[in-house]
Amino acid sequence: MDNNKLGIACDHAGYELKEFLVGYLGSKGYDVYDFGTNSPESVDYPDYAHPLANAIEKGELPRGIALCGSANGITITLNKHQGIRAAICWEPEIAELARKHNDANICSLPARFIDNDTAVKIVETFLNTDFEGGRHQRRIDKIPLCACTAPEQ
Repeated sequence: MDNNKLGIACDHAGYELKEFLVGYLGSKGYDVYDFGTNSPESVDYPDYAHPLANAIEKGELPRGIALCGSANGITITLNKHQGIRAAICWEPEIAELARKHNDANICSLPARFIDNDTAVKIVETFLNTDFEGGRHQRRIDKIPLCACTAPEQ
């Protein structure tokens, strides 16, 4: 899969930061698929989260960025999808750990709580950090509901 592709989605609270990131990432050579919203008018985040999650689950995109005011609502929605591991990232170290330990495929940003420079640092860290695998893969394999079993006693 082309690692220069990524999706981005937001609600009204994340619109301005999303627009900034689309421009920034485009200037860095990323092919950004913008799932909206396309204005600061009030909208419902699930309307934009689900299409982003679907594209990643289908293998059309390897990863994504999601934004809403606190990052909570959009992340809760994204994580309803079995193939999504969305992580709320408010500083670069959190993004690094989300990739290294959780193989997060969506970086969720709290648009009302971070500035453009912080968002860039978080996103760059997220996009440039690899999953460590090893013991972390065992844990990732246990996340989907269809793979859950009761632990042996």
